[in-house]
Amino acid sequence: MPELPEVEVVRRGLEAHVVGRRISRVEVLHPRAVRRHVAGPDEFASSLAGALVVSVRRRGKYVWLALDDPAVTPGPPADGAIPAAAVPQRAVLGHLGMSGQLLMQPATIPDGPHLRVRFVFDDDGPQLRFVDQRTFGGLAVHPVDEAGVPIEIAHIALDPLEAAFRVEVFARALRRRRTGVKRALLDQSLISGVGNIYADEALWRARLHYARPTETLRSAEIAELIGAVQAVMQAALAEGGTSFDSLYVNVNGESGYFDRSLQVYGREGQECRRCGAQIRRDPFMNRSSFTCPRCQPRPRRARW
Repeated sequence: MPELPEVEVVRRGLEAHVVGRRISRVEVLHPRAVRRHVAGPDEFASSLAGALVVSVRRRGKYVWLALDDPAVTPGPPADGAIPAAAVPQRAVLGHLGMSGQLLMQPATIPDGPHLRVRFVFDDDGPQLRFVDQRTFGGLAVHPVDEAGVPIEIAHIALDPLEAAFRVEVFARALRRRRTGVKRALLDQSLISGVGNIYADEALWRARLHYARPTETLRSAEIAELIGAVQAVMQAALAEGGTSFDSLYVNVNGESGYFDRSLQVYGREGQECRRCGAQIRRDPFMNRSSFTCPRCQPRPRRARW
């Protein structure tokens, strides 16, 4: 499943291609793609006709198109600039799931077999197409709160790349959780956007074992861990994210290359690039954890 860096790559691509454009019509080609929109696919499509995309934002693994209200906001000026009065009141919230893709494609490109939703804009430029082979992802329209966050996800924690994220706030919540540190990193109520890949990579950078009890972590260790999370995500962003197959791509259909820079994830039996020990893999929450046994020794007290 795409994690924060992959979704941020998509967000940046959408920002460059859809902000300031007005939606002419929306076509829902598979109802499961909008199953989280409780009013149904027809209302999803009709409610978006005429809406102006004001911005594209992200929190954790969610991305959304912030919209004006076409009933209140006047149409865009001739130069295509966003009207000053446009205030986001709702958003198209998206989650990519296992195989979702948000692609910008000209109308001349034929529809693929997994096209689920099509956004057509009134300038006849490239369409926004939601493609999802396994249909685990989805789109829905939600009102936004005073901070511009869709109310559906307003409860999840800030992600480590948000300007408002504070290490000290996270540290207090982390110590109270009394669990293994990797479980805590995957807990979206503590910190959003961190998945299995980047948790393993950050823990390796911070020299922490995934089963280290959170209540034993010192302030300096937590700060180093968050620094590692942020650093590995920034490094992944610079390389377009991590792509192990053709299912994760950016809005232009291109894969990321950070998989070539992974230090532990997926490297079972290979040498640690820091100390030379053999990377090991352990079962973890129906997935796997990859660690260096020398750089990340298992704690005497361990929490799963």
